[in-house]
Parts: sequence; structure tokens; C-alpha cells
Amino acid sequence: MSAPTLGTTVCDHLDPVLPVTGAETLVPRVGAAPIRYANLDVAASAPALASVAERVAEVLPLYASVHRGAGYLSQVSTALYEASRHTIGDFVGARPDDVVVVTRNTTDSLNLLAGCVPAGPDGLPGRVLVLDLEHHANLLPWQRGSATVLTAAPTVSGTLAALRAELARTPYVLLAVTAASNVTGESLPLVDVVKIAHDAGARVVLDGAQLVPHRRVSLARSGADWIVFSGHKTYAPFGAGALVGRRDWLDSGTPYLAGGGAVRQVGLDETRWQSAPARHEAGSPNVIGAVALAAACDALAAVDPAELAEHEAVLRRRLVDGLSAIEGVEVVSLWPDAEDPVGVVTFAVEGHDPGFVAAYLSAEHGIGVRDGRFCAHPLLSRLGLTGGAIRASVGVGTAGEEVERLIRALETFVAQGTQVEYTVVEGCWTVVDDPRPVPAGSGLSGLFATAAAGFVAESAGCGPVPE
Repeated sequence: MSAPTLGTTVCDHLDPVLPVTGAETLVPRVGAAPIRYANLDVAASAPALASVAERVAEVLPLYASVHRGAGYLSQVSTALYEASRHTIGDFVGARPDDVVVVTRNTTDSLNLLAGCVPAGPDGLPGRVLVLDLEHHANLLPWQRGSATVLTAAPTVSGTLAALRAELARTPYVLLAVTAASNVTGESLPLVDVVKIAHDAGARVVLDGAQLVPHRRVSLARSGADWIVFSGHKTYAPFGAGALVGRRDWLDSGTPYLAGGGAVRQVGLDETRWQSAPARHEAGSPNVIGAVALAAACDALAAVDPAELAEHEAVLRRRLVDGLSAIEGVEVVSLWPDAEDPVGVVTFAVEGHDPGFVAAYLSAEHGIGVRDGRFCAHPLLSRLGLTGGAIRASVGVGTAGEEVERLIRALETFVAQGTQVEYTVVEGCWTVVDDPRPVPAGSGLSGLFATAAAGFVAESAGCGPVPE
């Protein structure tokens, strides 16, 4: 990072920590020349690391069906898949007797674990405790069983006290808690959370989707029983995720999918199932996805954790300070006493629909952010943001210039408004008679907002659906 010159900030000269694919992609703008895309939507799906893309290109010629294949490439692919499993476990500090189940994503992992929750000490369905600030992925699966949703307090210390009191009041078998909020980037101290739960006889699963890509996490050091995370948020494409942790519930739980590979013996009247992880990986696995996730884990593990944390801290501080200085812009926070938040910042612009602001940032400035309720409807409602908000998020591939561009764009928006007219099409804000072309060779005839008739806007992140 070079020294700032007069009229610039430290953030202006901050380079990415690792190269990512698509970093030099130019996107069209309305009424202006194309510009390098500023991807400030990393919390939704992070771009693949360049090293991950290279690794995938290396192994694609070796790709074949895994397990039980005698062919050379089948044996190679099996070895690649199982080696990836070990790499993924090592990355999150798995203990020697922990198991790594390769899944599709965080949601898949949590649904899998939800099906393995045993009965409680009273013989009734095992009770699960969650907080009201969770992503839907860590809320909806538990609602199918016996779950209690606890309202988080306005401070970290108060929330820990509330957890302690609730866990002492009622016997729970599991506490499911986010390791970092996908709305604010803030966290509870994980070691304290685990101790509180274990002292009460409950196990802990961490939703690591937003923490694992940004901070080093260790099951062994934290004492957590399981952690789940997604490849697509950890700079790996191809739809792989992981559930890592204690074996016993997974060995005895109902197989997540019934099919080949999960069984030892099949008869017409009885089936004997494998132990984990095979028990929960029926069907042909995502070999390339597992390899990609393992490559991302290797690349992130090679980065000095202090360098990564400082890079994000500089970007996040500049985002919070710059946005807060703009009239009518409010930055959202859960806990004033939260320490070391990751690079996720959510804000609202007074008097303006979040989808409108996001469409403006894209069309006129080439900036990608997320708008809506971020699959955290209860939390957004509690924060008074029933109409949604805007989220900017950063990562290892983010340059400081991208953050500065967002701040300048919002300053222009508040002071001058937009340069073109916008309207709502199929629930999404878009430019009237949008002249921007779609990428050559993409096979598309138009952009999403004008091409996907009937799609539910909230599912697409295009803004809140009217109640």
C-alpha cells in the first residue's frame, strides 16, 4: 500500500489481499463509459480466487466418477475428493475425531444437522435454541422441530446474559448461533458462547458462512461442536459447502438423502446405512466443488490473519465513517460493544427505497451492492427496517478505490439525485428503456429485471415484497 497523497484517503491506496477472477471486468453504465465493476456484494457470493480458478482448470481433465471406480481417473478423482475433505477440516481446526460432510452450502448443512438432533434428557424432541438475529438458513430448519427463538439484547454482554439465563431455565440439546451477522458483520465472543452452552449441557453449531471467509476459526480452540459454511462465500464456485464437527449425532441420525453411496447393504425389507460422512453424501458428489473449496481454504490459510483483519478493518472503518457523514444515511448496528466485526455494513438512505438506490449505484456507477431484507426478516423488522436496507460488503479481493467510489456515488445521489429515470419491473427497480447491453456470448436477451417475468423480487434480492 503506497502512501496517500493530498486529497486522498488511506483507503484510496489499499490494494486487494488476493487476486480474484473478474477483478478487471468492465460493466456498462447509463450515459457514461464502461467502468471496472466494483463488487461490494461479497457477503452474498464472493468471486472465485484466481488460484482457485487455476486449480479447477488443472483438475478438470482428471475428473471422473468417485468411489468404487477401478479406472485410473476414478481413483485420482476419489483421491482428490477425499484429500479436499481433509483440507476443509484442517482449515476450520477440526479435531482428530471430527467428521467433514461435503454439502451444497450452509443451508444444506444446517438442514442436514437438523435431521440428526436426538431427543432431549426428558425423552421429548431435542430442543434447539436460536437467536432472532439469524439468517433464515439458521432459523427455518429448527422451526420444523422444537425450537425457541430468543431475542438478542442491545449489547453483547446483555445477549450473553440472556443466553445463560435461557439455557439454565430450559434443557436444550443444541444452541445454533451465527458466528458473524450477515446484516452487520458483528459477532458474539464464540469461546464465551460455547462455554455458556456447554455448562448448561447443550451443544453448539456455528453458522460460519460470514466468518470463515474473513477470520481464522478453529473448532478445537473454540470448543464448538459443529461449524457450517459455504464455498460460494469462501471464494470458491461450483456450489460446495461443509458441515464439520462431532461424529456421534451424524452417525446415528437419519440419512439426509436416501441413495447410493450412503448404504452398506440394501435388501427389499431392510437397509444398513454407512456411518458419516458417506451416510449423508448419497449420489454422485460434487468433486470439482470440493476441490475448489479446498483450494480456497489453502489460499486463505496462507494469508497472515493479521493482514487480512487489518485490510478489512480499514475498509470497514472507511465505509462506516464515510456513509455516516452523508446526510440522511444511517448505518445499522446491533451491538455497540461488539469487537472485530467483519466487512459487512448495512445502511439506509432516508426517503428512498433500497432497491432504487441499489439500481442507481449499478446503472450510473458500476457498483454492485445488495438490497432487501438479506434473508433475515425478523432482525430487519426489529431494527425498524421492514422495507429493507442496503448492504455493502468487502473481502480479500476488494480494493480501497471501490469503497471510495461507493461513498462518492452516494454523496452525489443525496446532493443531485439520479441522471436517468427508473421504474419498477417485476418487483425490481430498473432504468427506463435501459440501454445497457448484455455480455456478448452470454445467450441472454436482456437484463434480469426485464427478462424474468413472475420471479419473486425478494428471492432475487431486488427489494422487499409488499406485505
